[in-house]
Amino acid sequence: MTWLITGGAGFIGAHVVRSMVEDGRAVVVLDDLSTGDPGRLPAGVPLVTGSTLDRELVARVLKEHQVTGVLHIAAKKQVGESVEQPLRYYHENVEGLRVVLDAAAETGVRRFLLSSSAAVYGMPDVETVTEQTPCVPMSPYGETKLVGEWLVKATGRAHGMGTVSLRYFNVAGAATPELGDPGVFNLVPMVFERLDAGLDPLIFGADYDTPDGTCVRDYIHISDVASAHVAAVRRLEADPDGTELVLNIGRGEGVSVREMLDAIGSVTGLDTTGEVVARRAGDPARVVASAELIAKELGWTAEHDLDSMIRSAWAGWRLRHG
Repeated sequence: MTWLITGGAGFIGAHVVRSMVEDGRAVVVLDDLSTGDPGRLPAGVPLVTGSTLDRELVARVLKEHQVTGVLHIAAKKQVGESVEQPLRYYHENVEGLRVVLDAAAETGVRRFLLSSSAAVYGMPDVETVTEQTPCVPMSPYGETKLVGEWLVKATGRAHGMGTVSLRYFNVAGAATPELGDPGVFNLVPMVFERLDAGLDPLIFGADYDTPDGTCVRDYIHISDVASAHVAAVRRLEADPDGTELVLNIGRGEGVSVREMLDAIGSVTGLDTTGEVVARRAGDPARVVASAELIAKELGWTAEHDLDSMIRSAWAGWRLRHG
């Protein structure tokens, strides 16, 4: 069996490719390299440079490599940018997915795995977010991920595909320093950037209804995210006809911003007291995953703790920034 991995040269995609190869699977990567890096790919993995919007190219890759399953990661993923450029996000995230699904259906692909996001939930007023928690996304990015889930499910039913959508929570860490996250869009690299500049990390609001007043999130190591994809692939390979799943990827443990800053300080040895500034619009007080369903359906649980996430992320940051 061969799996097409779209966006496989990106931060998350490269980790998934590596885990798939280590698990003995044949893969081919399609990536436009807008944020991807061919150097992240294991030796011998075929890379096709191009867009998921290119219907002819996608179909050719599926046929030439005799692809039997698609793992779709390629997408634009910056929440703030999506607010400013909603048309671009809908075009690339939804239309790009539609093109890939259309080509997959035409060529008889029967297994489809979508990388989704906890952004589909919006601001859930619950202690723990389950897959049944109502989805009320707060950004065009989150909307495109929810629409994508609907599209995958509908296509699977119409064309006999087994489908899985995986909702990531807050991804951090790196499997190796070379695979570290080059972006500065999430809390951990944002803190690193401030520390490198000799500035206090920013705390966006300290008056939330949480134990220490700062936002609480569920952080998950990128290696665990990758292993969850492999578990989903195994399920799809074993039972494509009976699989239609939407699953959270998280640890089920909440970590506040202050707790994260303290943990980063312990790893780096730097002062991470932080500077409290105004809240950011739309930040919910608490978003923590329930990981019960993925454990039940796939037998998967996260293996890495917070210290491992921070240490591996810091090693990656130091490699890139000295």
